[in-house]
Amino acid sequence: MEYMQVTICLNPIVPYRDIVVYALGDEGPYDSFEETDEGLKAYVPKKDFNEAWLRKTLDENLENCKCSYTFELMPDKDWNAEWESHHEAVLIGGGLGEVCYVRAPFHPVREDVTYDIVINPKMAFGTAHHPTTGLMLSQLMDMGETVKGKVVLDMGCGTAVLSILAAKMGASYVDAVDVDECAWRNAEENVATNGCENIVTCRLGDATTLTTQPTYDIVLANINKNILLKDMSSYVSAMKEDGILLLSGFFEADIPDLETRATELGLEKVTDSVMEEWAQIYLMK
Repeated sequence: MEYMQVTICLNPIVPYRDIVVYALGDEGPYDSFEETDEGLKAYVPKKDFNEAWLRKTLDENLENCKCSYTFELMPDKDWNAEWESHHEAVLIGGGLGEVCYVRAPFHPVREDVTYDIVINPKMAFGTAHHPTTGLMLSQLMDMGETVKGKVVLDMGCGTAVLSILAAKMGASYVDAVDVDECAWRNAEENVATNGCENIVTCRLGDATTLTTQPTYDIVLANINKNILLKDMSSYVSAMKEDGILLLSGFFEADIPDLETRATELGLEKVTDSVMEEWAQIYLMK
């Protein structure tokens, strides 16, 4: 498959490199990234490259950052081998001493971890490399026995890594929902690879497809601030009384706005956590 390489220069780089990766990978067709001293290189199948969309997305997300980019068609190569040479497994620890090992199929198995999760790395997000995914995995493990027997919703599931962890922790049922068809198909593949298909159901859709009945004990949403603000009422409507809502995908500076919206909807904050300027909030209904 032919790929376009987009070289993006950013000033300042932090935290805007993460913002670009999130915007291009979570909401667009870009499937791999490489950090550079000036910013990053982003890769997208030639058939999916749209410069107008790229320019619009960068403009919308980099208001306070100077940005320039160039792009070129890359020679055809074995992109799976290229990705494997740069992709590393990730260890995420929880406060209860548990360890989640997120790896690709080509990484060696480890026997010294609590949860072994295999993610076929076809997407930029959900491989646990991004701080928001790490925050969510860690918080989920911190909940320990609370997850057992519960009905869980994973909104914007991406690779379904959070859904898979919930299933391995003893959830009785998990709905993994994503608006992107590629993410949905990748989620189904990863759920099957991890033997969780009897617990996790992958669905294509957004918040408008959610039930208005109190169905879920736990809702996980690692998306972005604007979508969280817009869709939080739908999450709350689908939650049981005393239900738990874990949010991430935003910066520490965004916590007050999300807390305000959560309070309006009758939620109470339990705690929050921060990693590399990215944040996560634990809320209860």
